[in-house]
Order: sequence, then structure tokens, then C-alpha cells
Amino acid sequence: MITIYHNPRCRKSREGLALLEDSGQPFEVIKYLDQPLSKDDLKEIIAKLDIQPIDLIRKNEAIWKSDYKGKVLSDEDIIEAMVKHHKLIERPIVVNNDKAVIGRPKETILDII
Repeated sequence: MITIYHNPRCRKSREGLALLEDSGQPFEVIKYLDQPLSKDDLKEIIAKLDIQPIDLIRKNEAIWKSDYKGKVLSDEDIIEAMVKHHKLIERPIVVNNDKAVIGRPKETILDII
């Protein structure tokens, strides 16, 4: 089953959702700001993305700049920051079984559906 971690306020996330709708494939939408991801959820997604935790951070968010930027942070610290401040998570994230992509640009979603 395909899952999209979605923020309806984000244009890129809406574009990714529209691409999935147009694909005709079944998928689940998780509005991760309303249904927060746990530390384990994030670790699993990061592993499927095959990236470092820092690569899932939205570094232009005010909370990142004020509380985290320039500090020496472990991977655990970064994951904890995303658990505490969900808006730090890049979006949309699309997962299909054991593969995942960040849907920026939206066409990357086509690689896993």
C-alpha cells in the first residue's frame, strides 16, 4: 500500500497528492501534523528513504534556525527535533512498501509507484 505523509497547506505536498490521485492506485493519506510521527516511525521512513536524518529537515523553518542551526546534533537529536516539531519534516514523503521518496519534485514519486 502506498502512503503519503501530507501537509495540506503545502503546495508541493498538494501536488504530490494530486499525482497519486491521478495514478489511480490505492493509497493512504497521513496528515502528519494531525497524526504525529513517532521516533520509530521516523527512523523507519529515514531508512526507507536511505538518507541521513538531517536530509529530512526543512532547514528554512524558523524553529530550526532559532533552536538548532549551528549546533552539533546527533542523528538522535535531529530525530527528536522532528518528533517535537513536526513542521521540520520535509514533505511530501511517499512510501511504497520498502521504498520511499521525498516528493520534491513531484515526479520523483513516479519512481516508486
